[in-house]
Amino acid sequence: MATSVPLSAAKTIRSIRVLSALGLVTCLVAGLAACGNSAEDANAADAGASDRPGRTSYPLTLDNCGVEVTFDRAPTRAVSLYQASTEILLSLGLADRMVGTSTWFDPVLPNLAADNAKVPRLADNDPSLEAVLGTRPDIVTSASAHTFTPAVVAERSRFAQLGIATYQSPSVCTGARVEGETVTRTAPLEVDALFQEITDLARIFDVQDRGAQLVDRLRGRVRAATAETPATGSAPTVAFWFSGIKTPYLAGCCSAPGMYATQVGARNVFAGQREDWPEISWEAVVASDPDVLVLADLSRKRIDGDALTTKIQFLESNPATNQMRAVRDKRYVVMTGSELDPGIREIDAIEKLATGLASAR
Repeated sequence: MATSVPLSAAKTIRSIRVLSALGLVTCLVAGLAACGNSAEDANAADAGASDRPGRTSYPLTLDNCGVEVTFDRAPTRAVSLYQASTEILLSLGLADRMVGTSTWFDPVLPNLAADNAKVPRLADNDPSLEAVLGTRPDIVTSASAHTFTPAVVAERSRFAQLGIATYQSPSVCTGARVEGETVTRTAPLEVDALFQEITDLARIFDVQDRGAQLVDRLRGRVRAATAETPATGSAPTVAFWFSGIKTPYLAGCCSAPGMYATQVGARNVFAGQREDWPEISWEAVVASDPDVLVLADLSRKRIDGDALTTKIQFLESNPATNQMRAVRDKRYVVMTGSELDPGIREIDAIEKLATGLASAR
């Protein structure tokens, strides 16, 4: 879990205001136009907003992962520090309120490419705190368990001291514990965490109608993908291989891949592991002999075993792994790295896994 300010300390950071002190001074001196929107634009938005269902009432206070965050108005200068967070904001139609993104693993979703091109990319990986502050943000969001730590960007309390609001994805703080690079969970991730994140951000940015419509569409896709699940006792088995050749990283019980297996009525053969991505010996993988292998095709190509071609070559040439049922029958489901992380791509992943399992029966 990313370092956060507990609610018991909320009195010392009574509320995290949307405008940074620097931005507020700029607004007072240079007028509203200097803060990204003209007064005319704001008035026009207010005039049209009165007919919207579920308009946000400010000040809005949320308990977000144990941190009390207060917004005096809808943010207009957002920085998203992780691809999954970026794609949710873009899916809510908020490109015009975003001033920076970072930490990319794959090309952006095709339907979001045009909007994404309008938003500056601060870094392909993690940006410095100085780079983030240089955009004069009024909110910083993240879907990473590590972003809001001193070793990566900064603690949420540091942003609060600077008058900048933060939002942490519920997917990395609900039942999750972070120690260094390792994430373990006390409870399985559920798809409702994604819907909560979309709903929270829609409230914060005063686009609740868009949020409700997006959640409805995604719920509908999940229902369609999981309409035909195997009968109890006949659940197919699956293993999720993220990376690594010598000692591979495979999905444990409780992060996004474990949730996918549950949604489609399959059994993750390494559901006994609490880490999100534990290292598993090849002897254990071969012994598990899953019906289907989910293989990550990682754009980063950083270590041996990131690329799909490398994974398949190993599986089919190794005398132990090439005897596995999934390898003999080439029952592979290919996912991007982002689809194996919590985020809006969870729905794509559920659909892919459901299709792959259906063809394997």
